[in-house]
Amino acid sequence: MRVVRVEARTVVNVLLIVLGFVFLLEIIWLSRQVITWVLVALFLALALNPAVEFFQRVGVKRRGYAAALTSFLTLLVMFGLGSLFVPTLVGEANDFVGAVPDYVEDVSQGRGPLGDLANRYDLVERVRTAVKGSGASGLLGLSGTALTVTKSILTTIVAAVTIAFMTFFMLLEGPSWLERFFALLPEGSQERARRVGVQIYRTIGGYVTGNLLISVIAGIASTVVLLVTGVSYAVALGLLVAILDLVPLAGATLAAIIVTTVAFIDQGWVVGVIVLAFFIVYQQVENHVLQPLVYSRTVQLSPLAILISVLIGAKLAGVLGALGAIPVAGAIQVILAEWLRARRERLAITTAPP
Repeated sequence: MRVVRVEARTVVNVLLIVLGFVFLLEIIWLSRQVITWVLVALFLALALNPAVEFFQRVGVKRRGYAAALTSFLTLLVMFGLGSLFVPTLVGEANDFVGAVPDYVEDVSQGRGPLGDLANRYDLVERVRTAVKGSGASGLLGLSGTALTVTKSILTTIVAAVTIAFMTFFMLLEGPSWLERFFALLPEGSQERARRVGVQIYRTIGGYVTGNLLISVIAGIASTVVLLVTGVSYAVALGLLVAILDLVPLAGATLAAIIVTTVAFIDQGWVVGVIVLAFFIVYQQVENHVLQPLVYSRTVQLSPLAILISVLIGAKLAGVLGALGAIPVAGAIQVILAEWLRARRERLAITTAPP
């Protein structure tokens, strides 16, 4: 019988490694919100960096001035779009609030599509029972709502300001940070690391920029169709389509379901079918024309790899994971391709005849 002896120092080292790994996971979990902000800022910096490099090429030599100019123009565009859309969004929100009593009356009287659903599932009686049992606050969850809403608004403001500053500093100091990282590597590996870094930057930056462009196209096209068909809240719904379209694969489908449902309720079956047909056609164009055009030039992943990466990313980190899954998969592909190329070079050297 063979006895395996393990030194006490080895056991202690293994325990320390396990404890260190658990401690690292705990830190990541506690700082998950900050990590999310950093990832969002990184994506924005990658999307804006081509503009910074463009300004440097056309005459703004110092990167700080180019980054400041890019940030200022981005804020200017955002304020311009806000001045165009926010009044419309506020007006549509007020119209929706004003239309709520009519919707409630339709439900209570059994009129229209909402009334049919209420009668079919006996929603009115269920609401009355819930109100009698726990009151309106129990039904609507009003306890602590004001505090929760206030906290969410403050968190959103802090997140927006923090992400904006982090994006600017990433644009300003990103190249110098990369050079410091490359300088820490062995001299023989620095050239290869720079080559991999450039390919990863092109992959992620191209994907982020292309995805934003596709989402803008989806939002504009949806808004135009909704305006033409007379669907209420067209601008707000178009903005919702643009935001959800950022999420690969599932986002566009979810946006189509929401907007088509609103069209059916607001304008009836004819307009609902027209909007549904538009989304079916547009998604085919986006999936077979726009996305392959973008991904083939940037990420260069197969549809199966994209699907698997999105599913894994969504399972691990929700919407943010699904959004970042494709560029992460593209970066992994770049690293594997470089490793295989280096391995082939080593084999060719070792097997070459003297």
